[in-house]
Amino acid sequence: MSNTPYYAPHGGHPAQTELLTDRAMFTEAYAVIPKGVLRDIVTSHLPFWNKTRLWVLARPLSGFAETFSQYIMEVGPGGGSEHPEQDENAEGVLFVVEGEISLTLNGVQHQLAPGGYAFIPPRTNWSLHNRSGDCARFHWIRKHYEAVEGVPLPEAFVTNERDIEPIPMPGTEGRWVTTRFVDMSDMRHDMHVNIVTFEPGGVIPFAETHVMEHGLYVLEGKAVYRLNQDWVEVEAGDFMWLRAFCPQACYAGGPSRFRYLLYKDVNRHMKLTLGAAPTQKGR
Repeated sequence: MSNTPYYAPHGGHPAQTELLTDRAMFTEAYAVIPKGVLRDIVTSHLPFWNKTRLWVLARPLSGFAETFSQYIMEVGPGGGSEHPEQDENAEGVLFVVEGEISLTLNGVQHQLAPGGYAFIPPRTNWSLHNRSGDCARFHWIRKHYEAVEGVPLPEAFVTNERDIEPIPMPGTEGRWVTTRFVDMSDMRHDMHVNIVTFEPGGVIPFAETHVMEHGLYVLEGKAVYRLNQDWVEVEAGDFMWLRAFCPQACYAGGPSRFRYLLYKDVNRHMKLTLGAAPTQKGR
């Protein structure tokens, strides 16, 4: 197993003598995909990716969360892709949880170790390979970029979370902090992928209810999370998937800190039509 601070699934298959995993749930407001269901049998594969499999944690679903997809990629030694993204309108974020990847962005090569973070704008020339002797595992979050006339495309960048100073939430004395990879006021970005950290005893002290959709992958620790009307226990390796306006709160009981990778859609007007406009018939 990895000695990084981030949980990464390794697949496998439970024995016939084990009890079934009983924390998985899918409701009209949220879903919980616990780490125990990320087994070999639920992996997928993608075109133009070699020696690679993935767990799909989220995909756009009508009437649920509609803006993003989230994968955990597992790339074996010598694996990767010269043509990883087939949708020219898709932007992406990569976050490495185990192993190392070699990412080439517009001809410039970057080595990403655990904690490594890359933002990839739409229509970017990029490739990814695992040149090490061990499997590499990373999150890949994708969204259709919502262009705005007069607002330029954001630029690609690569960093590591350890190089970014977390920002404390007001009035929490550092018990609740957020590692922000993008300036909140930068209107070029229509999604944020951050890391949220709670020290033991830290809480979200009200039921957040907002328009942003969420994907929350627990990187470390455990907590009790409020989802809609339910309190749900979650731990490292679990994924929470929230539709817009699902009430949420959190209590991090310890004994260690509780951390998760958080997706949300931001900085754009709300769409006022759903689907195609109806065709009017003549009188």
